[in-house]
Amino acid sequence: MSAPNIVNVSTITGKIFYDALADTNLTSLVLNPASSGKVLKINMLTASNVDGTNAASVDVSYHPSTTTAVGSTVSSTGYHIAKTISVPADATLVVISKDTSIYMEESSVLAVKASAADDIDFVVSYEEIS
Repeated sequence: MSAPNIVNVSTITGKIFYDALADTNLTSLVLNPASSGKVLKINMLTASNVDGTNAASVDVSYHPSTTTAVGSTVSSTGYHIAKTISVPADATLVVISKDTSIYMEESSVLAVKASAADDIDFVVSYEEIS
């Protein structure tokens, strides 16, 4: 099934997902599986540094052709939305906002990475459109 025409949608469901990365691997955060019949609209993605002392850097990338499960290491070719951006101790970086939202087609993954394990919490708010 192909992705729906977003002018004539039948359902828009708001979703939120979060992950505190326990390692420094590139990890899938949001997945739009092949043949889902959905388009995902990413409205907000934040990276919060929970370490009270040290800065940590983050990467965020879009992977257009992958079926990696959520929470798994991503090894496919991706395209950076943010690359090696430093998040100061006890600070939050807004990577994607309503002003810079993106659409995810079928068979795509939004992946994240942190330079230090257990230091960055990622929160993403998105819409499933079908």
